[in-house]
Amino acid sequence: MRHLQLVRTVAAVAGVFALSSVVLAQTPRTATVERMYQLDCGEARSPDVSQWSPGSNQGKPVVYSDHCYLIRHGSDWMLWDAGVDDQLVALPNGKEVAHKVRGLVRRTLAAQLSEIKVRPDHITVIAFSHAHFDHVGNSRLFPTARWFVQRTEYDAMFGPDFSKYGFVPELYASMKSNPVVQLDGDRDVFGDGAVRILSTPGHTPGHQSLLVRLPKSGAVILSGDAAHLRENFEARRVPSFNADPVATKRSIEKLEDIMRAEQAQIWINHDRSQTADIPDAPQPIE
Repeated sequence: MRHLQLVRTVAAVAGVFALSSVVLAQTPRTATVERMYQLDCGEARSPDVSQWSPGSNQGKPVVYSDHCYLIRHGSDWMLWDAGVDDQLVALPNGKEVAHKVRGLVRRTLAAQLSEIKVRPDHITVIAFSHAHFDHVGNSRLFPTARWFVQRTEYDAMFGPDFSKYGFVPELYASMKSNPVVQLDGDRDVFGDGAVRILSTPGHTPGHQSLLVRLPKSGAVILSGDAAHLRENFEARRVPSFNADPVATKRSIEKLEDIMRAEQAQIWINHDRSQTADIPDAPQPIE
């Protein structure tokens, strides 16, 4: 009798674990966001692309695209990156900001949000791939959004060595008043697997990327500045000013592993040849 009771108990426990495994396996893979928008968040120009591609194309000028992404998930709007400061729209030739890079704005982020009837105070969640000027330029527009940031990035942004990483504190100083969620690695933003922040340090101490599951396009990785060009991603070229070259290469390998596991596309934010093929707002990406 005892033996029979033990068998039944083991079977019951096994059933619970089996059911839990099914739920855990299905939930994150089936949940998707409703839609996403690619926003034109300016340009970054440099006279020498080789500082991003050591040993290649020395002295060759480059124009990088710069995009932000607006994500609709249930009743939430999430903004990924905040681009070049909208105020530069008044300067036809832009302004040199950091690392001998000139930022330019043709269409303001605020105007593009308005075009799809989204106000800054509608943004409930905000995250930046990192704190360089072309990713946090309009952060002040979203004072009520919950900010997801790696603890190491936060410490570098507000610590004494911010200039070492090419950060410009006046562009993001207001974020200190936002509700902040400091991270120590990956995070499932909404708890259903539809949007995952991926810790990808190297370019800056707390650089991060984003995995978004779209209803029709499938899984997409917004890689931030893990690499600036597709060829750099594939060749493991590390910018000369990156905070940690070894961590950069590890992060690229991590993204490649996730691409394989999730059958995900990767979108290289600054690679114009790729981003040109992705529709800008107001057309949604599903």
